[in-house]
Amino acid sequence: MKSYTEYLYFETKKPKDFINITHRVEEALQKSGVQEGLCLVNAMHITSSVYINDAESGLLHDFDKWLEKLAPHEPIENYRHNLTGEDNADAHLKRTIMGREVVVAITQGKLDFGPWEQIYYAEFDGQRRKRVLVKIIGE
Repeated sequence: MKSYTEYLYFETKKPKDFINITHRVEEALQKSGVQEGLCLVNAMHITSSVYINDAESGLLHDFDKWLEKLAPHEPIENYRHNLTGEDNADAHLKRTIMGREVVVAITQGKLDFGPWEQIYYAEFDGQRRKRVLVKIIGE
C-alpha cells in the first residue's frame, strides 16, 4: 500500500472565506500515484473547516448567512470563550457545524465524487497562515 502526504496552506485576506480546493486535492492525488484507495482532507485548525458540497456562489452566500444566524460573531461578549481575550468563539462553533474533514474514495486514479460535489476549505477566523492535510492511501 502507498501513502502520500501533502499540506495545503492558506492565508485569507478576509476573516471568513470559502475556497474551492478540489483542484489542489486532485493535483496531490496525481502526485501520489494511487489508483484505488482513500483521500482524507483535514482542516488542521480549530477555526476552519473542510466540507463537500456544490460549487455554486449562491450556496456559498447561503452558508455564510446561515452560519452567521446560528453562531453570530457579535456581540462577542455573549460567548464565555471570548472572556479569555479572544474574539473568535463563533469561529469555533462554525467549524463544528461544517466539519473537520472529508474522506473521498479514489477509483481509477480519480476522486470518486457524486454529481456536483466539490471540496471546500472554509475559513472562519482568517488573516493568518493555516494548513490543510491531504493524506492519500491505497494502491
